[in-house]
Amino acid sequence: MPLAEPKPLAAPSLTAVLFGLSGCLVDFGARTHRHGSHANAQAEVTPGALESLHDLQRQQIPCAWLDELPPALCDSLAAALPEWILPSQQLATINPWPAPDACWQALMRLKVERLEGCVLVSGEPRLLQSGLNAGLWTIGLASCGSLCGLAPHEWQALTHQERDMKRGKATVQLFGLGVHSVIDHLGELDTCLADISLRRLKGEKP
Repeated sequence: MPLAEPKPLAAPSLTAVLFGLSGCLVDFGARTHRHGSHANAQAEVTPGALESLHDLQRQQIPCAWLDELPPALCDSLAAALPEWILPSQQLATINPWPAPDACWQALMRLKVERLEGCVLVSGEPRLLQSGLNAGLWTIGLASCGSLCGLAPHEWQALTHQERDMKRGKATVQLFGLGVHSVIDHLGELDTCLADISLRRLKGEKP
C-alpha cells in the first residue's frame, strides 16, 4: 500500500502588523510632515488601505498605527480610519525614531507577547529603520511615502516614465536601508504579507 504523501506545512500566521500613519494609511506623499496645517486635506486614505485593514481584521491579526506628528494632527489624519485600529503616538519620554522604542511600545499596546511574526509597513525611512532596529519584518512603500513626496494629483499628473523613475529611486533607497520587501502602495500588501509568511516557513528571520 503506497504511503500517503505528507501534507505541506501551512505558512505561519502573522502576529501583528504595525503601520505608519502619514504616507502609509493616509496622506499620500506624507505631505503633512512638511505642511502640518493642511492635515485635514491629507486625511484621505491611500489606495488599498481600508481593504488591507479589513482583511487583517478578518484574520484577527492585531494592528496599530504609529506617527511622530503632534497628537492633534494625528487625530485629524486618522479620522478616516476604522476605530478598531489602535493609535500608538510617540511619547515624549520615548526615544525618537530610528530608535526601536516606538515599535516596541506599539506592540505592547497590542498586548503582543512575541516579536516573531510582527511586521511594520511604512513609507518613512526613519520609521522603517526603527522597525529594523526593533527586530521586525519591514515593508517599505515606494510611491506614497515621503521619498516621492507627491500629493495624489501631482502623482497622477506625472507620465508613466516619470512615475517609474521616482518609484525606482525610492525602491533603491528603501532596499538600501535593509527592508525586507518594497511595494508600491497598500493595494499590494496582501501578496507581500503572504510572501513573508512563506519566507518564515522556510526558516528565514528578519
